[in-house]
Amino acid sequence: MSVASLVEEAAARGITQMALTDINNSTGLIEFMRECDEQGIKPIAGIEFRRDKRLLYIGIARNREGMRELNEFLTEHNLEKKPLPDRAPSLVNAYIIYPFWYPGELNPNEYIGIRFDELNKLYGKDLKALKDKLVALQPVFVLDKVEYRLHEYLRSIDLNSVLSLVKPEDKCLPTDMFLPPGQMEAKYSRYAFILDNTRELMGRCVMDYPRGRINLNRRTFTGNKKNDRELLEKLAVSGLEYRYGKNNKEAQRKVRHELKVIYELDFCAYFLITWDIIRYSTSQGYYHVGRGSGANSIVAYCLRITDVDPIELNLYFERFLNAQRTSPPDFDIDYSWDEREDVQDYIFKRYGSQHTALLGTMSTFKDRSIIREIGKVMGLPKPEIDSFTDPRKAAENRNNPTFRKITAIYERMSDMPNQRSIHAGGVLITEEPITYYTALDLPPKGMPTVQWDMYEAEKIGFDKYDILSQRGIGHIKMAVKLVEDNHQRKIDIHQVKAFMRDPKVNAQLKTGDTIGCFYIESPAMRQLIRKLDCEDYLTLVAASSIIRPGVASSGMMGEYIKYHHAPETVNYLHPVMKEQLEETYGVMVYQEDVIKICIHFAGMDGTDADILRRGMSGKYRSKKEFDRLVERFFSEAKKLGRPDDVVAEVWRQVSSFAGYSFSKAHSASFAVESYQSLFLKTYYPREFMVAVLNNYGGFYARYLYVHELRKAGARVHLPCVNNSDSIVNISGIDVYLGFVGIHGLNETFINLIPEDRRENGCYVSLEDLIKRTGIGLVQVVILIRVGALRFTGKSKKILLWEAHLLMGAKVRVSNEPELFAMEAKNYSLPVLENTRLENTYHELELLGFPVSMSSFELLQTNYRGEIGANDMINHIGQKVKMVGWYVCEKTVRTKTGKLMWFGSFLDVEGNFFDTVHFPNTTTEYPFTGAGCYLIEGKVVIEFGFASIEVFQFGKLQILNNPIID
Repeated sequence: MSVASLVEEAAARGITQMALTDINNSTGLIEFMRECDEQGIKPIAGIEFRRDKRLLYIGIARNREGMRELNEFLTEHNLEKKPLPDRAPSLVNAYIIYPFWYPGELNPNEYIGIRFDELNKLYGKDLKALKDKLVALQPVFVLDKVEYRLHEYLRSIDLNSVLSLVKPEDKCLPTDMFLPPGQMEAKYSRYAFILDNTRELMGRCVMDYPRGRINLNRRTFTGNKKNDRELLEKLAVSGLEYRYGKNNKEAQRKVRHELKVIYELDFCAYFLITWDIIRYSTSQGYYHVGRGSGANSIVAYCLRITDVDPIELNLYFERFLNAQRTSPPDFDIDYSWDEREDVQDYIFKRYGSQHTALLGTMSTFKDRSIIREIGKVMGLPKPEIDSFTDPRKAAENRNNPTFRKITAIYERMSDMPNQRSIHAGGVLITEEPITYYTALDLPPKGMPTVQWDMYEAEKIGFDKYDILSQRGIGHIKMAVKLVEDNHQRKIDIHQVKAFMRDPKVNAQLKTGDTIGCFYIESPAMRQLIRKLDCEDYLTLVAASSIIRPGVASSGMMGEYIKYHHAPETVNYLHPVMKEQLEETYGVMVYQEDVIKICIHFAGMDGTDADILRRGMSGKYRSKKEFDRLVERFFSEAKKLGRPDDVVAEVWRQVSSFAGYSFSKAHSASFAVESYQSLFLKTYYPREFMVAVLNNYGGFYARYLYVHELRKAGARVHLPCVNNSDSIVNISGIDVYLGFVGIHGLNETFINLIPEDRRENGCYVSLEDLIKRTGIGLVQVVILIRVGALRFTGKSKKILLWEAHLLMGAKVRVSNEPELFAMEAKNYSLPVLENTRLENTYHELELLGFPVSMSSFELLQTNYRGEIGANDMINHIGQKVKMVGWYVCEKTVRTKTGKLMWFGSFLDVEGNFFDTVHFPNTTTEYPFTGAGCYLIEGKVVIEFGFASIEVFQFGKLQILNNPIID
C-alpha cells in the first residue's frame, strides 16, 4: 500500500493512531506524518529491523530524537556493511519491540510484541513477569486478498522465482491487513492488558517534528548570517567589475536588487556554498559549466558560478528565486566525467558526513518489459512470453486469457516503487544532522545516500546542489591542455563573450561544421543550424531549445525557422501572443514562454502557471492538482473573453511544448559550452578532436572523429609501441592512436608499455619489448597485427614467426637494462609481406575502423555516384544516385505508428549529406549496418538545406578478406 492509501484507509476505519515501520528503511517517515496530519490521525514512526528475512526487532521512536537514534543505528550498519545484531542497542528515546517469544532479559524500554494468532501460546503460562511488557502487533502490508496476490507477484519478481517456490517466510501473512472495526478488541479480549500496554506506549510517543516545508538547509556559510551577507555582497561587487567593468549602471542595479531578494529569502548560504564549491574546483584546475534556472541570476554570473549574462539575454531573476516560487531553486554544476567525484568528496569533507548526503531516486514499474517479468514468475515458456511482448501480435493477444491476466497484474503494478537508486547529481547539505529525516544507504557510488527522492526532499524542506558530469567538459578541458602543450598558448576558456564576437567562429557555426562540439554536433542540430543560417549566440540559444522533441512534434520548429527568415510575415494567434512572444516570432521556445502565456493569455497567477509548467515536464506528481489547473487555464481564458478556438490552439501548443522545453537560462548555458567547443574546433581542430577521442561520449562512432582529424590536416598513425600512449596523443600534426582503443589488449599492457618506454627508453626490437614488459603471446600477436611494431621494419608475418619462436623459448623478463645484451638467434625465413588490404582487415577487427585504406577504397566497384554532397544544391527536384559512407541513422515513428528513418552519410570527398526514408521504402530497403551504400532518390530542399528523399538503396560489396581467403 502507498503511504497515502494506507492513511486514507486507516481514517476510513476510524483509526486514531498508528505507527509506520518500514523494513530496514525510513523512506516514508515524513510523508506518513504529513498524510496523518491531513486525516486527523496521530502518527508514530519507527523502523522494522530484519536480517536474512527474519524479524529481529521493531524500533518505535518516542520523538524526533528517537527517530534519529534509530536512523543512525541503521545508517551505521548500512555504511559499514555490518549485519544487524540479534539484540538492539540501548537507545534513550526509542522503544524496542521483540517478536514473541524473546527469551532474553528486557531493558526498561524493551517490549515483546504478540500477534492475535499467537495468543494461544500464552495459555497456562505465568504472565506476572511479562504482564507489563506485552504489546499488540497487527502488521498491515496489504489492503485485501487481491493486493495480497499482487504482493506475491512482487516478492516473486524480487526473488527471481516462480510463484509456487516463494516460501511463507519470503512474504507477509494473509492476515497482515486492517481488521474490521472492533475485531482488534475482540481478539485480545481475554488479555485486555495487552491493549492497555499498547495504548500507553503509543501515548508516550510524540513526533515533535516541525510541520510543513521549512528551511532545513545549511543556514550559514561563515557561522554568522551578518557575515554571510557581507561576504556575499563583497564577492558580488568584486565579480561585477570582472564581468561588466566599473560603470555599468544596469548591472549594478540588478545586483543590488538580487542581493536584497537573496537576503530576504535567506539564501545567502546557498549562494556562498555553491561559490565555495566552484572556488575549490577552480583551484584544482577543473572546468565547470553552471546551468539550470540559476543562470537567470546576475549574482551567480558575478560569482562565476555561471557564464551566462542575464542582461544580454533579458533573463528574469524571479524565474530562479522569488517569494512565490513553489519549488526550491537550484544550480546545476557540470564537471568533466573524471573530476566530479573529487568535487563530491570535497563537499562531504568540507560540510561533514552527518550533514551531507547524495540524493536518492525511486524507479517505478513503468516499462512494458514488466510483462516479461510477470510471465517469468508465472512459469511461462520463453516463446509464449516473447509473443506477449511482440507488438505485431497485439490483436491476437487481446483474446488470450493468460495475456489478459498478465495485463491486469501489470496495470495494478504500474507506477509502484521498484527500487531505490541515486539521483543524477543531487547533493544535500543540511543544518542539523540529516538522520533526523532518513537513514542513509551506501550504494555502489560509495557515498552516503538518503532514502527518498527529490520530490520528497522538496516537500520536507531541502534544497539540493546538482553536481553533474558530462563528457563535453572533458573535451574542452583536455583540448585546452593540448593546445598549451602543442602551441605554448594558454586559453581562458571562460572568456566566452570574445568567442561569441569572433567572426571566424561564427562563420564556422553557420556552415554546420560542428562535429565534436557540445550539443551541436548531431545531424538534427547541424541541419537546424544550417536552416537558420545560425551565426550568433542568441540564435543558437533559441536553437538549443527548439531542437527539443516537443517543439518539433507540435510543428512549431518549422514555424520558427520560417518566421526567422521572414519575421514580417508572422500571423499572431492573438495580440497577447505578439506582446509576449515577439522575440521568438509568436512561437513558444522556452519554459518561461509557457509561464508568460499562462499568466498573460489565460489570466493565471504566477504560482499556478509555474506548477502547470512543471506538471507538463513530469516534475509535479499530483495529477488531481494538475487537472484542476488545466481546467483553470480554460476557464480563466474564457473569463477574459478569449475565443474558444484560439484558446484550444494555444493550449495545444502549450501542452505539446512544455514537457520537453528548456528554460532560457538552461539553453543559454548549453550555448555557452557550445561556443567554448566551437572556438577550440575553429582554431585548434586537431587538438580538439584528439580531446574528443580521448573523452569518448560524443554522438558518433570513433572513426568519424578520426576522419575529422584527417580533414583538419593531422597525420593519423596506427598505434606504435614507441610513439603511442594509453590514449591518443598529438605532437605537431602527428597523431598516434592510443592502446586503449585496441580490442582485446589487456589493461595492464595498455598502461605498462608507455610507462616503461618513458622510464627506460624506446624499444629496440620485439624481443626487447617482451623482456621488458613480460607480455604474453596472445597480447604480442594483437600488437603485431595492429601494426604497433612496424618500427622494426619487418612485416607482420615475419614478426608473428619471431614471436612464436621467442615465446617458445624461455625469455628472461626484466624492465632493467641489460649490462650485456645478448642478441637472439636469427633464422632464415622466406619473404613474407603484408598487403594494404590485409592490414585494413586487421584494423577493422582490432580498432573497429580502417586507417590504411578508406571505406571507399574497400569497395569492389569504382563507382562513386553521379554527384557529391556539395553538388546537391544544383539538382533540386532531380533524381540522382549517390554513394555514401554510413555515419548514423535515426528511427522515428509517424503519427500512424509506421517506421521512417533519417540517415547521415559521407561522400568520397568526406562531405556530409543526409537522407530521409519514408515508410513506403523502409521495409524493402532497410539499413543493414556500417558500410558504403548506393543511394537513389530525389534531392529536396527545406530552408536552404538539401537532402535526399530515398527511393531505394542498398549496401555495396567490399573486397574479400584475403586473410580468410
